[in-house]
Amino acid sequence: MTQTQRRGKHQLKRAVYAGSFDPVTNGHLWMIREAVELFDELVVAVGVNPDKRCTFTVDERVELLRAVTRGFDKLRVDVFENQFLVNYAQSVGANYIVRGIRTASDYEYERTMRYINSDLQSDITTILLLPPREYAEVSSTMVKGMVGPRGWEQVIRHYVPEPVYRKLVAMYREAEV
Repeated sequence: MTQTQRRGKHQLKRAVYAGSFDPVTNGHLWMIREAVELFDELVVAVGVNPDKRCTFTVDERVELLRAVTRGFDKLRVDVFENQFLVNYAQSVGANYIVRGIRTASDYEYERTMRYINSDLQSDITTILLLPPREYAEVSSTMVKGMVGPRGWEQVIRHYVPEPVYRKLVAMYREAEV
């Protein structure tokens, strides 16, 4: 019996796209736009890693994601913590996990995770998307690393959605005072 037969012909195709989104970038937004087109519903899940020092709180990251995805009616933003992504996906009824590949090392990592996830939940399929060139080098870490030097505001404006840009500028100006 195939996965499609087990799921039923008319079952909702739901996917999870997860990350720390600290902050959400235009690359993340590209991934979200693509995934919304591919699936009946997309859950954008903010992962909480207590070992990772984040610039934005979980609530701020959720708020920013909701602000930049307001126009997507097939999307919801959620938070998950202390569980494997594939188990979280199963808990929200997702059939798919969407991941982005920017580099060869991303591919190697995601390939390994795809096989491990399949061992844990064989009914959940991992979909890998390659962003276009203008987003291939964009990461949250890169954006945060560019904040500070003279002219940084104009540089990062190209890499983040407007609500994120405004929040970063406000945070930096607040820190200067």
